[in-house]
Amino acid sequence: MAISPLAPAWLSYPADVNELRPIQWAAGVARSGSGELAVQGIEVSTLAQEFGTPLFVLDEDDFRARARGFKHAFDEAFKDLCGGVDVYYAGKAFLSTEVARWVTAEGLRLDTSSGGEMAVARVAGVPAANLSLHGNNKSVTEIRTALEAEIGRIVVDSLDELERVAQIAKVTGKRANVMLRLTPGVHASTHEFIATAHEDQKFGLSMIPVGEEDSPAEAAVAYALGNAELNLLGLHAHIGSQIFEAEGFALAAQKMMGFLARIKAVHGVELPELDLGGGYGIAYTEADTPREPTELAAAMAYVVKATAAELGIGIPRISIEPGRAIAGPSTFTLYETGVRKSVQVETPEGTLEPRRYVSVDGGMSDNARPVLYDADYTAVLASRVTESEPIVSRVVGKHCESGDIVVRDVYLPEDVAAGDLLAVPGTGAYCWALSSNYNYLGRPGVVAVREGVARAIIRRETEADLLARDLGA
Repeated sequence: MAISPLAPAWLSYPADVNELRPIQWAAGVARSGSGELAVQGIEVSTLAQEFGTPLFVLDEDDFRARARGFKHAFDEAFKDLCGGVDVYYAGKAFLSTEVARWVTAEGLRLDTSSGGEMAVARVAGVPAANLSLHGNNKSVTEIRTALEAEIGRIVVDSLDELERVAQIAKVTGKRANVMLRLTPGVHASTHEFIATAHEDQKFGLSMIPVGEEDSPAEAAVAYALGNAELNLLGLHAHIGSQIFEAEGFALAAQKMMGFLARIKAVHGVELPELDLGGGYGIAYTEADTPREPTELAAAMAYVVKATAAELGIGIPRISIEPGRAIAGPSTFTLYETGVRKSVQVETPEGTLEPRRYVSVDGGMSDNARPVLYDADYTAVLASRVTESEPIVSRVVGKHCESGDIVVRDVYLPEDVAAGDLLAVPGTGAYCWALSSNYNYLGRPGVVAVREGVARAIIRRETEADLLARDLGA
């Protein structure tokens, strides 16, 4: 066989269909002596037999190493500027009590986006001072809970919310530590649904003046500084997700530093903190070229230092929020294959070309990203090696939706058959977190492997779990 005209331009024909591309996998993943995919020596057939499929398989040592890597890289880059960096793990990527404990043990703080995520963090014993609360529409209960727990900061998204936080702070007798999330207008090269720094979207305070009036961002600063119930710590920006260019982060840093200088000029106040968000990309496919944390940190530190000197302001304490870049590559999803079929697809040239459909025992209920924003993944035959020829394939789920696609384009061995195990790398971020019970499928379990030992950290849902909330059952 040869390269298929149905394959996208970025997808190369594999010289060895059994080969793993290291940048897409956790450090502990490799082929065992028998040819099976293994995590720290534990073969996938063993994991499937003990824990079932679909299954999220998490290399805990890899996860921890990535968390440490961000902390070390940014501390080193900023140690002579502001003494180091506060790294907040973005819990929305993937959160459990174990994960909350891991990031705390590795010196990171934790960013939450709801009362539920805060509850997980508190049960895990994360110090309240190390917690942050995000969200564009926080409820009264969530804000009250955050204030009563005395978490480190609330990231405020709008003038309405800033007033709400001040009112609740007054009632509870707590002074609220707040950061203002701004939209710096930096274009991020990513999917529209995960780009968050442009004007026409739900997040953040605009920095653009409204006619003759101040911008919403300037109005929020004035309100916060003039309100006794609010302690304005600083500013926050997040330009999007799955971003590879360091230049975007650097430009956002420059614009935010400029706004800090304006606050100093207008109000005579130098705010002590600046959060530059997250969104660092990972390698889902061979088309992706992620940057190392050291490169990102160096670019951002250079811009912060140069801009501060140019504007004549002090360097604030910097914080960042990696989530996907820590959780994503640490995990793969393990599926069992079922039905397969081949179809003939007409090309633009009018020829007919074969495409293989391989169905697995999960789908959009455990990975909604492809149907949400056309996310691409890859897959490998995990339970064995083969000398079979590669054929362009599409991995699909078992749900009653034609859009239930797990991997849109991949070369898989022609002899993939029912009962084989497939592994899809890079699923640690936003897959379990977005999982659902569509078609009444139970959500998969999560298994963590540390020092060659596997243990469940989130158990698989059963039919009894699904029926437990049905009051008529």
